[in-house]
Amino acid sequence: MKILIAVDGSAYTKRMIGYVTAHDELFGPAQEYTVLTVVPAVPPRAAAAIDKQTLTDYYADEAEKVLKPVRTFLEKQGLKVKATYKVGSPGDVIPKTATAGKFDMVVMGSHGHSALGSLVLGSVAVKVLANCKVPVLLVR
Repeated sequence: MKILIAVDGSAYTKRMIGYVTAHDELFGPAQEYTVLTVVPAVPPRAAAAIDKQTLTDYYADEAEKVLKPVRTFLEKQGLKVKATYKVGSPGDVIPKTATAGKFDMVVMGSHGHSALGSLVLGSVAVKVLANCKVPVLLVR
């Protein structure tokens, strides 16, 4: 099974990663894992003032801050992972990546806002659930 693990480096990511490694009945070394983080885009006016290589390096550095500890932890647990990043809005990028990559499942942490909180604040998890064409496992 191809599993996309969406991470943002928060405490909710850590909890979700712990869940993944603790449940061998669903997750284990036989699965194919891709860890994805989405880096918010630099505003267009600022991006226009920065050379392309500097901007590319910035995105890569920001992504690596999130991906390195997750990749290290999962590999210590015996899971082989591919790590990648995309630039944009997580609520849009995660479902598109899941579909384009033909993943069987998306796993991500959730802040666990109430229904009213999600309505008022917006939520990446709600947007992913609404737009994703593959099953999504939210870990609170």
